[in-house]
Amino acid sequence: MNKIALIIKREYVSRVRNKAFILSTLLTPLLFAGLFGINIWMSIRGNNTSKHNIAVIDKSGIFKNNLKGTEELEFSFPEGVDTSNFIAKGYTDILLISDLSNPQGKTNYIIRSEKSLGYGLKKSVERRINAAIEDQRLQDNGIRKSQLDSIHKESQFAELKTEQLTNDNKATESNEGMATMIGYACGILIYITMLVYGMMLMRGVMEEKTNRIAEVIVSSVKPFQLMMGKIIGVGAVGITQFLLWIILMFVLITAAQGFIPHDVLEQAKTLQQNGGIMPGGGMVQASEGAQKLYAVTHSMNTANWPVIIGCFIFYFLGGYLFYAALFAAVGSVMEDIQASQNLTLPIMMPIIFSFVIMTSVIQNPTSPLAFWASIIPFSSPIVMMARVSFGVPGTVPYWQLATSMLTLAAGFIFTTWLAGKIYRTGLLMYGKKVSWKEMFKWAFRSN
Repeated sequence: MNKIALIIKREYVSRVRNKAFILSTLLTPLLFAGLFGINIWMSIRGNNTSKHNIAVIDKSGIFKNNLKGTEELEFSFPEGVDTSNFIAKGYTDILLISDLSNPQGKTNYIIRSEKSLGYGLKKSVERRINAAIEDQRLQDNGIRKSQLDSIHKESQFAELKTEQLTNDNKATESNEGMATMIGYACGILIYITMLVYGMMLMRGVMEEKTNRIAEVIVSSVKPFQLMMGKIIGVGAVGITQFLLWIILMFVLITAAQGFIPHDVLEQAKTLQQNGGIMPGGGMVQASEGAQKLYAVTHSMNTANWPVIIGCFIFYFLGGYLFYAALFAAVGSVMEDIQASQNLTLPIMMPIIFSFVIMTSVIQNPTSPLAFWASIIPFSSPIVMMARVSFGVPGTVPYWQLATSMLTLAAGFIFTTWLAGKIYRTGLLMYGKKVSWKEMFKWAFRSN
């Protein structure tokens, strides 16, 4: 045990003092804090995206009073504007609407732009046109325009809030948008770090073998002790980096609050203290910036951070240990990194497939695919973290979480045993290309 501890210390200290570790530890939180701060700043300052001033050529004559704009779209019905001069007249786009007098023919709309609208704005224009046609059809059937305007105005204040029932039949607020964002973030981080730290471990083993350092080390320690020391040492580096990231992110986000205008910050705090209601009225009395800041902070407060952080650390460690043993085994049989693709691909493919499955699981975290992928050790580190963000025990019952953790631990024990036997033989073997078939023979042969 003392020898393993010495190897862990050597691996940990040598990597923590590395310039690449220091730079990535400092720059990654700055990048995330910068993106988060820009998002908050843009929310408070308003949407600075360019506005499209669209000239409408309406042959049907029904859109002038029914086609409503947005913050990004402004519709005008000018005279003397056509496709040849709309840019010179100061319009960014021109919308051509065919005659709607033929109810059996499909209506075509054409919009010409100096620059591309983009998919989101294109769909927004389509929705506005269809809403205008729907309003006109309702008016044709006897509903007054004043009634429609009143209905549209009232419907703008409708907001759907979701709640989940706990085991004691109490309702707790949930936030699917925040859960989706956390699920993606945790899944991507585990996906990247398992590959990065796994490849780091494999390269370290391979370099020691190529430089014949491994021969000197195994004269004092057993190959299995060397492998475990390297795996745990590199894993400790990863945990250290994650903890530093959490601390630095907290410091940076706290410091970023100093750039928020004082009145906006006070209004957001008041909204937070009063459940989204300003004293003497509703949320509409608060500034737009305060409302958006309150929405962001309130969404973050709905997440169960202790459970998310605890599960993240477990699944990062479990996933890393599960795959790291295999990466170490592959590194022990290689002498050239260029020839490693055939051996590393079977290890990397389950990680890649897990990420692909995660994107589907986030859309439906209670599906059979989500359940089984979060139980199987090959995919559970990424997939279960995507599910945990939606709530425990609401979306993920305790028994599923416990089963997932136990199977991952059992999987780590199996891959460590498997890799240990391969590592012991491959570490001192030179000048021979080894296949997975031969490696499995080493693993399962009796000694």
